Amino acid sequence: MHALLSAFAPIWMLTAIGYAVGRSGLLGGRAEAVLGRFVFHVAMPAALFTMVSGARLGSFANSSMVAFAAGTALVCGLGFLAAGRLFGRGTADRAIGSMASGYVNSANLGIPVAVQVLGDASFVAQIILFQVLLVSPVILTLLDTGTGAGTGARSGKAVVFRRMLTMPVRNPVIMASLLGVAVSALGLRLPNVLAHSCDLLGAAAVPTALITLGLSLNARPAAAGPAEPAPDPAQPVRTQGTGRTARAEVAVAVALKTLVQPLIAFAVGGPLLHLPEHQLLAVVLCSALPTAQNAFIYAQQYGLDTRPARNAVVASTVVSMVTLSLATWALGATGS
Repeated sequence: MHALLSAFAPIWMLTAIGYAVGRSGLLGGRAEAVLGRFVFHVAMPAALFTMVSGARLGSFANSSMVAFAAGTALVCGLGFLAAGRLFGRGTADRAIGSMASGYVNSANLGIPVAVQVLGDASFVAQIILFQVLLVSPVILTLLDTGTGAGTGARSGKAVVFRRMLTMPVRNPVIMASLLGVAVSALGLRLPNVLAHSCDLLGAAAVPTALITLGLSLNARPAAAGPAEPAPDPAQPVRTQGTGRTARAEVAVAVALKTLVQPLIAFAVGGPLLHLPEHQLLAVVLCSALPTAQNAFIYAQQYGLDTRPARNAVVASTVVSMVTLSLATWALGATGS
């Protein structure tokens, strides 16, 4: 339990600092939008480029990743369907609902939890690659398509198709990931000055995203989305509807994230793939990680209602304290 508390403490502290800064008005009324843009367009691409360019791309082709990917794919699909059929969301908002349901906080929480509980963070590195190279492009394509669909009837299918083809050039997250893939595949080594600069810039992504998340907790009920236009302001910002519906939407996402996803990973990794105990624990533990704050950042930058993603991040982080402890206890962790 001490290991989990140590892993969660920085998340809570930085979010609380962001909340306190927002309450004080120290950074002004546009701080949330400006910091969100900095994370999405500058710091996060630098972090992803550094991570992917230094990784071996074939490292996630194994049975453990199959079990994790199965849980992620099924839960993301369920989250997408639930956001549309139960809560009447459009394509872009359903993409955020899908991400809130199945995109795990693998970096700033997954790594310390894995080190403390498993004694090794190598599987988390594989998950990061999987999410960056496979899951994120799908989510961002849905976001881009969903927000681009509101440009008017005259746009037509050709414009939507052209937007999809050019999205890697227009989206800094995907562009940075693709550049990282190219550097890794070619076996290139970046000059020390450039590598160190990317490291420094990328290190700002997680703490700034958490500060931004804390700032968003000060938003008035009428506020939804960024204070200034998103990069692709193709459709108006949406609101949630009634408070009961909003709570139900978050509850569904949190239940899918913290309960259903690890259970699916256990079913696939245990009875179907017969993974060794330590690998099965790694798969289930990582699947039980809470929603990544990227879901909030993406919703903010695409001009969507940020409250479902924000509340899912906060609620799943609290609930996962219990589910991570239960998974560790039930599957017999040997780490400290």
